[in-house]
Amino acid sequence: MVNVSLHQDFILDGFGELGALRPVLFVPFSVMFAVSLSANSLLLYVVASNRSLHSPMCVLIAGMAVVDLSLPLFFVPNMLLSFLLDWRSISLTGCLLQMHLIHFVGAFQSTLLVWMALDRYFAICAPLSYNQRMAPPRFLKFMVPCLIRNFTLNTLMVSLAGRLEFCGGNVMNHCFCEHMALVQLACGSTAINNLMGLLTLFLIPVADFIFITTSYIVIFGSVLRSGKSGAKALRTCVTHIVVMMVSLMVALIAFLSYRIRNSLPAASRVFFSTMYLLFPSCFNPIIYGIRTAEIRQHIVNTLSCCRRVIPKNT
Repeated sequence: MVNVSLHQDFILDGFGELGALRPVLFVPFSVMFAVSLSANSLLLYVVASNRSLHSPMCVLIAGMAVVDLSLPLFFVPNMLLSFLLDWRSISLTGCLLQMHLIHFVGAFQSTLLVWMALDRYFAICAPLSYNQRMAPPRFLKFMVPCLIRNFTLNTLMVSLAGRLEFCGGNVMNHCFCEHMALVQLACGSTAINNLMGLLTLFLIPVADFIFITTSYIVIFGSVLRSGKSGAKALRTCVTHIVVMMVSLMVALIAFLSYRIRNSLPAASRVFFSTMYLLFPSCFNPIIYGIRTAEIRQHIVNTLSCCRRVIPKNT
């Protein structure tokens, strides 16, 4: 009988190819982390503290800020400690918990874009019934199914990964516990895990993208038929289209770079997978703050007040 060692602890060895230069990564990633925390905190504060910004769309933007604020907290601090102090070890339980939090909260980025597309659809295509349709009791009919879908699929995916036995090594070439990076270390068949990963991918981000694209096609058709109000209505959608396209582009690069492993350096795959989570958290609040006129004005007022208060305290 062959004695097989089953692993319960893993080494996160993302960017290990850089060797002694690996600690240098602490600087750019800590800057991005600081930008993400400060920009999303400012956006969330501005929306929460101004009653004039408590419209359904601004509340959804605040929800995006909450997601973008919390998502980096699940993996960036541990990644920065790994760069600076070479702390790379993580337990199987900790790995599965981190994986579930990242995938579950990350799914809200595309889901929130779905809700924003619904908001724009009701505002442009059914303006007379907008307030009624966007009232919380009725809008919950659109929110609850998405929440149940996200939780169920991600929980199943992580639970199936937790049932595997890991005897094929314990070193993951990643900075956090990514689903397929862990599954590839398992011994035995992982076909069901691969299938579940693809099913989750198709039923969450891909399905959301199809829904969002269809909604905006209908919106543009309505705008083109509406005459003079078309240009103004289109401008309200530009922000969400920009965010959707950037998020999709980064996600697509991360997905392809991880699966076409033989044609890309390992460090490139890890970089794109990491930026898939971190870059939108830095990008989204800046875009929403600039493109949304009401929010932009309140941000300028808040920053102006801060500049006037600081000299008095010093």
